[in-house]
Amino acid sequence: MIIFKESSRINSHLQSLKKDGKRIGFVPTMGALHPGHLSLINTCKSENDITVCSIFVNPTQFNNQEDYINYPVTIENDVKLLIESGCDILFLPPASQVYPKDYQKKHYDLGNIENILEGFYRPGHFQGVCQVVDRLLTIVDPQALYMGRKDYQQCMVIQKLLELTKRQSLQLRICPTQRETDGLAMSSRNLRLNKEERKQALNISKVLNFMKKEIEHLPIPQIKEIAVKELEKDGFVVDYIEISDAQTLEPASSNSKPLVGLIAASLNKVRLIDNMALNS
Repeated sequence: MIIFKESSRINSHLQSLKKDGKRIGFVPTMGALHPGHLSLINTCKSENDITVCSIFVNPTQFNNQEDYINYPVTIENDVKLLIESGCDILFLPPASQVYPKDYQKKHYDLGNIENILEGFYRPGHFQGVCQVVDRLLTIVDPQALYMGRKDYQQCMVIQKLLELTKRQSLQLRICPTQRETDGLAMSSRNLRLNKEERKQALNISKVLNFMKKEIEHLPIPQIKEIAVKELEKDGFVVDYIEISDAQTLEPASSNSKPLVGLIAASLNKVRLIDNMALNS
């Protein structure tokens, strides 16, 4: 595996590979890699000639500075895992390579998708996500981009970004959420949970499964009310539990369309998110 830290060098190298007819796939991450990330790497490897992974904890997408400071950093282990997985190239830039002195901050017209759910509770978050993904795509210039379905709303935002930046030819591959054997969605933030909190965290996926089971039987407001009470009973501070149209993320009033259940809740300041298709 080749490690690049300078944007100009990785760009030059990848452009040379593309001229040789190589197809480039890209997996952007913030590190603290787990099997969910590695499943993206494996899918990317199976569909492309060259697999590129980036590790960059992007400061512009954290509206909570404490969350940014406490985000887990495990670079040595990440590099080891990437080598073992057969990743071809790692982009490991400092902030000055992603946001150089001449970088001009953009505003992305994302519409209502950036104001609801995650956008409502984390103002500015999706603008920061778009800033970094736009920059990374400019540097790497891949033919395919791989992201996990656990960040459901983020995937929708990135699809909008590709349209806004006229990158419709870039294939966005949204891969299934990877879960632990007990059902907990894999997340880098899980590293911040102690043993007891790890047990409590499992209740998020249990509540989603309850929502899936009852979507055909109970009114949507009642399902959400029960779900909130269940998590609060288990010590969570709930930001939202929503049942939304799977295409627009607008709150659903009936189950006549494909729906997705989405949860964001915190345990002792560790904020966890998860989602599940409910009726499709």
